[in-house]
Amino acid sequence: MKKKSKRFKKLIDLKKKEQVKTLENKIDLIKKMSNTKFIESIDLSFKINLKKLKGADTNLRTIIELPNGSGKKFKVAVLCDENKLTDAKKSGAEVFGSDDLIQKISSGQLDFDKLVCTPSMMAKLGKLGKVLGPKGLMPNPKLGTVSDDLVNTVSKIKNKIVEIKNDKDGNVGVSIGRKTFTTSKILENLNSVFQNLKKDKPTVFNSENIKKLSLSSSMSPGLKISFKEVQAWWTNSKKKIM
Repeated sequence: MKKKSKRFKKLIDLKKKEQVKTLENKIDLIKKMSNTKFIESIDLSFKINLKKLKGADTNLRTIIELPNGSGKKFKVAVLCDENKLTDAKKSGAEVFGSDDLIQKISSGQLDFDKLVCTPSMMAKLGKLGKVLGPKGLMPNPKLGTVSDDLVNTVSKIKNKIVEIKNDKDGNVGVSIGRKTFTTSKILENLNSVFQNLKKDKPTVFNSENIKKLSLSSSMSPGLKISFKEVQAWWTNSKKKIM
């Protein structure tokens, strides 16, 4: 087992000392524990109970549009026809091209985090599945990375959308903000993840089949949360709006 640093031990002591009774309190404490020199992300993590759901479709792979974005920066590439290159440039993508970009990708030049492709270029991209697939870069309509609306698509990927995907053991992790975000913005993002997953995968994402539900920052201990807490916050928020 990896030895805990003095800093981490102090954070564990702080976690035990603080009285955190509400979801807001927990997020405030996580932000307080985010005391490194860099701006830490605020992360949601949980585990799907694969044993209990044996035989069912337990895979989570979807995108969610966070109302306040994650604060994470992505370098986006666009693959399109020659007549779409002007739109690709306007979109703010750092890398864009047509057949020339396919050649670069073929040679292993993958200097981007996300790849957007127009539908007309998907056939040409098929042969690069072995290069892009293992790195999770293959464009997919379900993940919002195949589109003719390049300006809107790239903007959402850069500013709003997060991808959620479980590993082979059922573990899921997603950034829902940065420590510089207000607590209310983090809560809005957290709720967006919950409501969307409950809608898309109700048989998987529920209190019976999800374990180890917690919030943490990049370098802090986790704090357990529950479906009940998030739902209570959401219900109270709707009451305030009405």
